Amino acid sequence: MKLKFILSIVFFLSLVTGFGQDLKVITYNIKYDNKNDTVNNWNDRKQPMVQLLEKLQPAVVGMQEVLSSQLQYFDKSLPAYSYVGVGREDGKEKGEFSPIFYNKDEFTLSESGTFWLSNTPEKISIGWDAALERICTYALLEKKNTNGKFWVFNTHFDHRGEKARKKSVKLILKKIKEINGNHLPVVLMGDLNLQPEQKPIQILSRKMDDGLKVTEKSNEGPIGTFNGFNLEEPISRRIDYIFTSGFNVKSYSHIDKRLKNGKHISDHLPVVAALSK
Repeated sequence: MKLKFILSIVFFLSLVTGFGQDLKVITYNIKYDNKNDTVNNWNDRKQPMVQLLEKLQPAVVGMQEVLSSQLQYFDKSLPAYSYVGVGREDGKEKGEFSPIFYNKDEFTLSESGTFWLSNTPEKISIGWDAALERICTYALLEKKNTNGKFWVFNTHFDHRGEKARKKSVKLILKKIKEINGNHLPVVLMGDLNLQPEQKPIQILSRKMDDGLKVTEKSNEGPIGTFNGFNLEEPISRRIDYIFTSGFNVKSYSHIDKRLKNGKHISDHLPVVAALSK
């Protein structure tokens, strides 16, 4: 009788929270497979990257700079996960993806899509003063055996276009409002190529919670997220973010895990947040 009562309480709490336990999410710019790379080439980095993700055991991972061949590698190497996403150059396989991987044993995919960061988001396009096509991939995930649903938006802003970055923030906020008609919790993550003091981040911070600013447990890693494969300088440039709405951020970390030879796994650190309702 006592066990039955305890199980009833656990079930009730899972319905209240929607997830039953903390939801671990990661954003990770993995650095595209550049065949000209020698010292920091993809073949040396890919297995340690998978091992790191397996150790962290996230529910959701938003990646950036993922080429089709890299996507296939992750799909094969992370059998517990499914993904959504398209190549930014043709809406299929060409160019970089900003895929969302999710644990398929824990979550069901209810809806997904991709839009381009431009004045014509429904079309393959380059926006404003951007150098390249830029996209935002999104997914509606539902925790199995609960009523917990939430949206994930994953993106990679342009590295050159100042106007494009500002316009991209406004477009994504508009799209979230349009897509999230039921006002469900939202995670927005990615490489924004912007530092916290810049105006687009300040605009975004007025609409959503910057995970680092609201976390209950302080970041134990470096201040920044971009290392550029530099082993000498401190990692101080923060351009990768996890923003939320409708979540409590229990912890938030920049993970500085390295290869056995001391080199970085990618030119960006993964950002990890534990969320709850």
